[in-house]
Amino acid sequence: MSRESRIPEPPGRVRLCNKGFTLLELVIVIVIISVLLVVAISRLLALMVDAERVTMETVAGTLRSAIGMKVADHIVKSKVSELSAFEGSNPMALLAETPHNYLGELDGADPAQLEDGNWYYDKRDKVLVYLVRHKGFFSGGQANPPRARFAVRVVYSDSNGNGVFNPGADEIQGLRLGAMEPYSWSR
Repeated sequence: MSRESRIPEPPGRVRLCNKGFTLLELVIVIVIISVLLVVAISRLLALMVDAERVTMETVAGTLRSAIGMKVADHIVKSKVSELSAFEGSNPMALLAETPHNYLGELDGADPAQLEDGNWYYDKRDKVLVYLVRHKGFFSGGQANPPRARFAVRVVYSDSNGNGVFNPGADEIQGLRLGAMEPYSWSR
């Protein structure tokens, strides 16, 4: 004989059987899980965009530091006038180790045929190009596909005010890596 059959139920007490979730409870659980997934996915996407932006800006910062060291070296050696030879050069050549996503020097490559999230140096245009992976969060730069372009330029005192570097007339002050077109990242 089981224990339950030995103990009588008090009068007026109803015995409840738990047979599982009701349909309403199941719908509420599904809605809660769906909301949590949407929040988690949107947060993950924002983090991925931030990671791409920070990675791109870190590489650009590293290149600016390498250019600064090259300028300092030329100043110390009193060879500032030779810095003009670096205008339009590939700044990746100044690094001891290039980033893993650097495709190399390409001659007039079609950016639409290259994988997003990579750098390459366009030998024809003499610019360093970054192909944006998260296109919807990037504005400015070049379009189709979205990309940021950078170039090494001579910094000089424009003695004659014509806006163009003239080797005999203008004094070289250094080099800089600048964006060819303004760009911005959004969240």
